[in-house]
Amino acid sequence: MEYVRVIPCLDVKDGRVVKGVKFVNLRDARDPVEAAEAYCREGADELVFLDIMASAEGRGTRLEWVRKVAEKVTVPFAVGGGIRNIGDMKELFDIGVTKVSINTAAVRDPELVKKAAQQFGKERLVVAIDGVKNSPGSGRPRLEVVVKSGMEATGLDIVEWARQVEKLGVGEILLTSKDADGTKEGYDLEMTRAVAEAVSIPVVASGGAGKLEHLYEAVVIGRAAAVLAASVFHFGEISIAEAKRYLRERGVKVRI
Repeated sequence: MEYVRVIPCLDVKDGRVVKGVKFVNLRDARDPVEAAEAYCREGADELVFLDIMASAEGRGTRLEWVRKVAEKVTVPFAVGGGIRNIGDMKELFDIGVTKVSINTAAVRDPELVKKAAQQFGKERLVVAIDGVKNSPGSGRPRLEVVVKSGMEATGLDIVEWARQVEKLGVGEILLTSKDADGTKEGYDLEMTRAVAEAVSIPVVASGGAGKLEHLYEAVVIGRAAAVLAASVFHFGEISIAEAKRYLRERGVKVRI
């Protein structure tokens, strides 16, 4: 088994880290620079920074917010939200971002995934997939891709889309269950495992972490290569060190 990564997520709106439930009812959590510095000190393996309203507002990533964090981070740093083309990616790489994460833009133009992987290397490219679970008989895919901060259904089956982006050259998938997001009731293990077993690239589980057991379940049951969480870290319910210690004691390889 490879080392499992523990990744705090900074959902940023109006220059502040926020957190909601199922992508709505956002509440202020903390300053993104302060959060980034703290998580680096505490042993986070990576950080993810998401400009969560960029696509919904039809704008690009706020580079000034990213730059302030990029100047302070000491671990790999991925950014998503509002990345629409190769030029947007290059701007982020030029200010020190390690990876870029695309979601809505990838669905709109799958060829962008291929071009970006060829130009920057697959290890620098993440496709974020936000998903919902539909009821049987709904006429929609059981596991469906949503875009524009979860506001728009696509009709795409999550597993098929994951396989497609892998073929296009992406290096990693960041998978978030909108239904589980912020609920603290656990990751969507069905969705996570379905994607992880369908592709050979790493899948990062996101959405729903509320206690230490959830992190373990995402790895062991969901087959995730990394666990991403927000609320439990931002509000001090679980520390990075606690998470890693808990996983290591149960046989999961983590970097201490």
